[in-house]
Formats: sequence, structure tokens, C-alpha cells
Amino acid sequence: MRWALVKVSLAVTAMVVVAFAVPLGLVIKEMARDRAFANAEREAAAIAPALSITTDRDQLERVVASAGSDDGMAVHLPAAEGAAALDIGRRRAADEDIEATRKVGRASTARVPGGSALLQPVALSSTQIAVVEVYVPDAEVSNGVGTAWAVLAGVGLALIVGSVAVADRLGVRMVRPAQRLADGASDLGEGKLGARVPEEGPTELRLAAVAFNSMADQVVQLLANERELAADLSHRLRTPLTVLRLNAASLGEGPAADQTRAAVAQLEREVDTIIRTAREAKPQTAAAGPGAGCDAAEVVRERMGFWSALAEDEGRKWRVAGVDRPVRIPVTRADLAAALDALLGNVFRHTREGTAFAVDVHNGEDAVIVLVSDAGPGIPDPRAAMSRGRGSGADGSTGLGLDIVRRLAESTGGDVRIGSSVLGGTEVRIWIQLDARERSPRRRGHRGAVRRRGAGKALAAMSGHAGHGGQAGHAGRG
Repeated sequence: MRWALVKVSLAVTAMVVVAFAVPLGLVIKEMARDRAFANAEREAAAIAPALSITTDRDQLERVVASAGSDDGMAVHLPAAEGAAALDIGRRRAADEDIEATRKVGRASTARVPGGSALLQPVALSSTQIAVVEVYVPDAEVSNGVGTAWAVLAGVGLALIVGSVAVADRLGVRMVRPAQRLADGASDLGEGKLGARVPEEGPTELRLAAVAFNSMADQVVQLLANERELAADLSHRLRTPLTVLRLNAASLGEGPAADQTRAAVAQLEREVDTIIRTAREAKPQTAAAGPGAGCDAAEVVRERMGFWSALAEDEGRKWRVAGVDRPVRIPVTRADLAAALDALLGNVFRHTREGTAFAVDVHNGEDAVIVLVSDAGPGIPDPRAAMSRGRGSGADGSTGLGLDIVRRLAESTGGDVRIGSSVLGGTEVRIWIQLDARERSPRRRGHRGAVRRRGAGKALAAMSGHAGHGGQAGHAGRG
């Protein structure tokens, strides 16, 4: 494409230069000729007054000498009564040319060796016609023409070189984005999912780059969603596995009980392997689509009904608050249930039997806060616990449970915090933004503003529930 543009520009510019330079050169040549003959006419006109007064040879020689050199001008007088024809100066024109001018009575030119001769007729006092001859050499006719043509040629060559250079730069500007687009497509085809194309160049190529980058982002997101789905589905198996493990622990001693506990342990290890394999993908941060949502209070009551049976078996005290009236949130029922199961499963997995726990729901103007707290030993490093994949394999943690909770909150523009509860253990605070669809384009930068505006009301509501306070977080648990 680059060389094609250069060739087209070269051809077009050359045609334009030829179309303008050739006629202009001919005009310059004609102007130089007209200038030379105009000067000759002025010299001939300077002799006319003297010829109309006298035909004396001596006087005319002085006039010719004063008007021009003897070598360049001549006066041809016709034969008179008692006198022969007289020529003053150097004669170059042929007799027939002089006689033809005398008969016609107007100026003419004749070709002579080394140039041209201007023949100008002049009426004498005796009504006869004299002819003034002015020699115009070829060098004077072409004086300045060669220089003018050289200037035109230089200008034309400069225009051609300049147009080729501009076409080459334009070609580079078009070819480079196209080459980068081709390289990006090749890299993406080779599995390099981070391949992107700079959005620059001509408008069409910029639009192509934008479409390519959007396609690449969509491919990465689809792959991430697929892996996250596999990880989430596997992680949701941990809830019934926790129940099986607790029930197996109460079977007592015996070969059947040992085999059941071994099978549950083996199944749990296999689920953990699936989760660790699938959790390489990036977090999914897309908010729920239009119309998605559920009643958080109803979901909390339902899941606490499930976990309360296990809590009674292990002698755990539990409490639920803020679920006496509907609390609508912009997330799906299944996602909220999975997040609650992940947090409550952590409580049963990572705290001793008899450890109390509580779930509180606070409904604000623009956000809903769900607090899950316990009276366990707490988490020494909440920041590491919130980092995806930091879970320790020694305690059976996959590091994915809190990631499920975090993605749930961030899909609405909220976040997750880990802190200490008044029960003495860990508190996980899930901040769910209610106006996520309006604020999702500024999700990261807006959450701080949401917390500053709504945190006062939310924390005031928290203080009304005995046994809970501080910031949220249940974190080193998967």
C-alpha cells in the first residue's frame, strides 16, 4: 500500500508539472522574443524622424551612429532622380525582403545568418519609402530563457520530490496501524490474550482497532467467566461437603465410619483441586443485568434456616437481625446465597464447635450492608486473606470463598472489608451498592464517595444492633 501511494503520487505530480511547466516555458520563450523585437522596433523608430527630414548620407550616418552601432543597424534608401539606391550601415537582409517590405508598407522580419532582421518602412519627404534594418541576434531572442526553464525544472522536480515524500509519510501512517492490527490478530490467534492494538491512524483503521480491542476484551472476559463459573460451581459443593464432614465426624468409631470420613476427605480434596485449577482466571466484574435482583432478607432467612440446624448440632449460638422486612438488592438470588454459604461455611470450618456467629442486614438509602461476624480467633492478616489465591492449603482453604463475596459486592459498585467483631472474632462487611447501573462507569472512583455519604447512616444503624460493630471482614478463609 505504501509503494502504491508513492507511485500514484509520483505519476499525478509529474503529469501536473508537465501540464503547467511546458506551456509556461513556451510562454517565457515567446515573451523573450517579443522583448527582443520590441527593442528593435524602438531603435528603428528613433531613425524615422531624421529620414522624414533629410536623406543626406553624412547626416544619416551620424543619426545611425547615435541610434545604434553600425554593425546592428542599416538604412536602405531607394533610388532617386539622378541618384542610385543608397545603403547606410551593414546590410544583412536580402534585396527581395527589402523590396517586399517597401511594397507592403509595414514592418516584417527576415531570417539572416546568426539571427533575424527587423525591416521597418519609413516614408521620406519625397514620398518614397526607405527601409530601416535592425539586426536581432539569436542570443538576444533567447536571452534569459534557459535560466527561466532551469528554474521551472527545479521547481517541478521539487514538487515531485515533495509529493513523493508526503505520500510516503502518509503511506507509513496508514501501513503501520494496519500492520499493528495484523500483528495483534496474529498474537491473539496464538493465544496471547493480552494483545491489544493502539487506537491511532486514519479513522477507518482507528475504528478497526477499537473493534479489535473490544473483541479481544470480550474473548478474555468470556474465558474468564467460563473459568469462574467452573470455580464457583465447584466451590458451592463445599457447603454440602461441610455438612457431610460434620455428620461423618459424629458417626463414632468403626470401619464404616472411617471409610465414610475417608471418602468425604477424598471428595473434598478433589473439589479443592478443581477450584485451584480454575481460579487462574480474572475476576468477573460485570454488574447484574437489568431486572436482576432479589430480597436479601428472604435469602438470609432461608440460608440461616439451613445453617441453624448444623449450629444446634455443634452447640453454636447464632443471631439474625434486620431481616424482618424486604431488602431489595441488585444481585441474583443464587449469587447472594453462594456468598452467604461461603462466609458461613468458613465460620463452621475455621472455628471450633460452640463458637457463636451472627448475620446482620442494614438497609440504607443507597446501599445495603450485610455483616457476618463470629467469636472465633480472628484473622491475623486480612489484606492477605482478601488477595485471591492466598488461601493456605494446610487448613483446606482454596482462597476462592472471599473472592466470590468480593465479586458479588464489586458487581454493584460496592466492596468487602474485613475487621474485628464485638464478638471477639472476625467480621466481614459486604457493601452492596443500590444504584450500580447508574454508577458502574465510575465504579472504582465512586465507592469512596458512597462510603463518605452513606457510612454515617449505615454505622449508626449498626450501633443499634448489640453484639456487632466496626468494619467488615472474614478473610483468611476460602
